[in-house]
Amino acid sequence: MTNRPAEVWKFRPHPLLANSHLQTLMGIYWPRKVAPYTAKQRKVLLDDGDFIVLHEDSPVDADETTPSVLLVHGLAGSYQSTYMTRMAEKLVAQGYRAFRADMRGCGAGEGLAKSPVHCGLYSDIASAVREIGELYSESPVSLVGFSLGGTIVLNMLAEAGEMRIGNLEKSLVVCPPIDLFSCERHFCTLLGRRYDKFFVKQIWNQVVNRWQRFPDISPQAIPKRPRKLRDIDEIVIAPSGGFTSAAHYYRETQPGPKLAAIRQPVTIVFSKDDPVVPCGPLFDYPHSESVETILTTHGGHLAFLGVRKFMGANGIDQDFRWLDWRILEWLEHPHERQSMQDLPEEAEELRLSR
Repeated sequence: MTNRPAEVWKFRPHPLLANSHLQTLMGIYWPRKVAPYTAKQRKVLLDDGDFIVLHEDSPVDADETTPSVLLVHGLAGSYQSTYMTRMAEKLVAQGYRAFRADMRGCGAGEGLAKSPVHCGLYSDIASAVREIGELYSESPVSLVGFSLGGTIVLNMLAEAGEMRIGNLEKSLVVCPPIDLFSCERHFCTLLGRRYDKFFVKQIWNQVVNRWQRFPDISPQAIPKRPRKLRDIDEIVIAPSGGFTSAAHYYRETQPGPKLAAIRQPVTIVFSKDDPVVPCGPLFDYPHSESVETILTTHGGHLAFLGVRKFMGANGIDQDFRWLDWRILEWLEHPHERQSMQDLPEEAEELRLSR
């Protein structure tokens, strides 16, 4: 199977934020005014009795046919993550109904699930999509997954094959882990350890909180915080998900080997310099014709901070948050793409070796 050639969306980071680590950090901590929370919370019952939570924001003139967008956060994220709140606000302003999903034990979902979220829980997202379809039967649904949320979306699409899930029409995923073994190796590198340490702290707090809320699943003595994310996968995620080990969990839930099985349209957006999730493995596996891959030279992890509206600079982007307006553009014009011929130099840089 021959993969469709990767396309390029033109992105130029501001010169002061060209470094991928700065991009990633400022993507999280760049200050902004957050609108008051006005969402309607909806609990979604899952097959095993756990719940996830959807936060629904709608335009004032929304009706049964208003298109819906489901946003799925990444590892250690929630409905309050900066990319989730920004996109919800911008989607509503453009006339979309926005749903922010809190996965198991995350955000408003804390205390509503005994099992932790992991890459193999694609049925949770399918349940959320179906819930939206039951609420608004005439509303077309688009799905946007960030990082780990994108991995879950890809697994869901591979499992579904040609079977339509609710009113889902198309999906877009940003910086999703494609090969979990590659991610583990990256977190063992000098630069990767800082991110591994960050995730360990966040995830371990969730684990301990869950054990405190549900003593029946808690060990008799809570162990010290592990040093690596793989350790949490080994002692918590794998056994709770029915896997024999972290390696078994990675092997069964990484989406790379399943990309050829996807039969519904999905766009994968990746930055070549992503310091958290390696981009290279995306091209180590065959894709189906339904998989579109988009690359940029820069952008960090879920950041993509451009030049417009930054210190008075005259930029080329419609929004300082380049990713946000690109997602909106994808929703409005899914088939209009920047061609490789338009950017010969950047395209040349993006020809990754296998």
